[in-house]
Amino acid sequence: MTDRLLTFVQHPLGRRIARLFNLPQPVPLPRRQDAWVEEELAGRPVLAIAPGSAAPLPSLLAAIVGQGGLPSGDGPVGTLVIDATGCRDLAALRALFEQAQLAMVRLAPGARVLALTSAGVMSAAEAACLAAVQGFVRALAKEIGRRGATANALVLQEGAASMESLAGALRFFGTDRSAYVSGQVLSWRKDVDLSLDPQRAPVALVTGAAGGIGAATARRLALDGLRVLCVDVPAARQPLEALAREIGGSLLAADLTAPGAVDELLDAVRRLHGVDVLVHNAGITRDRTLARMSPSEWDAVMAVNVAAILAIDARLDDAGLLNTGAREICLSSISGIAGNAGQTNYSASKAALIGYVGARAATLDERGGTVNAVAPGFIETAMTRRMPLMVREAGRRLNSLKQGGTPADVAEAIAFLASPGAHPLTGQVLRVCGQSLLGA
Repeated sequence: MTDRLLTFVQHPLGRRIARLFNLPQPVPLPRRQDAWVEEELAGRPVLAIAPGSAAPLPSLLAAIVGQGGLPSGDGPVGTLVIDATGCRDLAALRALFEQAQLAMVRLAPGARVLALTSAGVMSAAEAACLAAVQGFVRALAKEIGRRGATANALVLQEGAASMESLAGALRFFGTDRSAYVSGQVLSWRKDVDLSLDPQRAPVALVTGAAGGIGAATARRLALDGLRVLCVDVPAARQPLEALAREIGGSLLAADLTAPGAVDELLDAVRRLHGVDVLVHNAGITRDRTLARMSPSEWDAVMAVNVAAILAIDARLDDAGLLNTGAREICLSSISGIAGNAGQTNYSASKAALIGYVGARAATLDERGGTVNAVAPGFIETAMTRRMPLMVREAGRRLNSLKQGGTPADVAEAIAFLASPGAHPLTGQVLRVCGQSLLGA
């Protein structure tokens, strides 16, 4: 779907008119949506600063070099990495202000800022300063969003500062793969070395795969060499078959809430020798205010958005069909974080998934796996195309980047969570919303 304002303000006359009427002036976002490469920072000018410390962590510098990052010198900065693990007093916070301020004048349009802070604190004063870094990053993200730039922070747990672990973070948060992810603060734990069978192509299962985010996800995972089992309702069989042919995957046309459907799904998974990446994308809406909502509208949303996921996971667990090191990703929503009028059923269902991944993380961790939620904001899909004009425009502009995201933006976040480098993330919510003002 075309964002006419985004197109309009790229013209000099359009920019002048936008300034005259105080309209948003979004800029095109630089994006990466191809298969993973060995050196994700290749050719990208990187600046690393370390307020509160003598120098950035040696492992961080090694990770930057290992990913192909180039010293920025005195030129534009494509990726700014702030090693704030030493920001433990007010003097260090002042150094953060000074060093980051100097870097801002060199920040390139569409740049990425990644701050690293620490979970290890010795006093209340240290805890206050480390939390201050998080607030700093969230505010900075709102300032630089008008330039198509993003800022995120990772809280490093004990043992999480190894070169390999930090390289995994840089591959996504330091590159244009995270174009629509901003203002996020996530916990980054110690990485582990999983010995997976290199001779076997990993298998992904994507529900709701016939269109939108599901189809984009299936295509993106296929780029990384995964065999994708595409699942959607029988009514979507035609686009489902076309997608499976396109990516060389397989398909199952089934209503996952129907009797026997989960049995069919397990049979398909057994034929593929288990699942390595499980993407619960299928979801529906039945919008109505609570006072007017029918029991069937409540039940339908809960059946697809929550009950089907619980049933599938329970059966996969019992059958041992989630392979060692499996990655599970549940599609939540900003509505599950902030709520939305007329969507008590939908908001409740998407909030349920946030609680679910937080509790389920320990179970998968025992098998070397992870489970996370992705919470999209306003994404340009067929569903948002049907919104009233003013509602659609408000959805697009109420974020720091002043524009909607794309299904491919969400698919890229899912591909990251499915990648080996994302093992330090589990039980968390990755928002793909351009730092939406809803729930901020």
